[in-house]
Amino acid sequence: MTRVKRAYAGVEGGQRKAERRERLLLAALDLFTARGYQQTKIVDLCTVAGVSTRNFYEEFQAKEQLLLALHRRINAEALRRVTAVLDTIADADVVTRVSTLLDTFVASVTADPRLPKLAYVEAVGVSVDMERQHREWLTHWAKFIESEARHAAEQGVAPDRDYRLTAIALVGAITGLLREWQAHTPPLAADEIATEIRGLMLAAITRPV
Repeated sequence: MTRVKRAYAGVEGGQRKAERRERLLLAALDLFTARGYQQTKIVDLCTVAGVSTRNFYEEFQAKEQLLLALHRRINAEALRRVTAVLDTIADADVVTRVSTLLDTFVASVTADPRLPKLAYVEAVGVSVDMERQHREWLTHWAKFIESEARHAAEQGVAPDRDYRLTAIALVGAITGLLREWQAHTPPLAADEIATEIRGLMLAAITRPV
């Protein structure tokens, strides 16, 4: 006999569950960046999200899982947007290509000042699992930058060399600039940050061996 999903107020259980999860994530983004991750309690998250503590533990085993999920979402969305742009600039010159990719990335992570604050401030040093995830994303972004550097080398506008350490250094510089961006009230102009990152990347990629 096939089980029929129960609906409450016209909304099926699976949809309600997804909506509760999303409300908890949005509450976490708000509270983690306003009060701080360490200062936020689960009961606070439940109050803001409008769910019970029982609902919370149906979705997440601990508060840290919210932080991991948000950190992953911010990076994944930025990577999705940057990757989606690649096909539109396949034949562009290196400067245009790098500029477009960086503008897309910066626009994604600065669309909301809470995003870089959570990803580059609140998520730092929280736990072994958070640091592991941070390192995984650092590797993803470094490989992306390294791939763009190799593309520049193939076009003859950058030297043919190993760009692994350069890419790691650029990820660190970008992270530092985004931390600086979100630390100001109001935040610095996003286009200034994008311009600075673009200059750093082009200089690092095209510098002589």
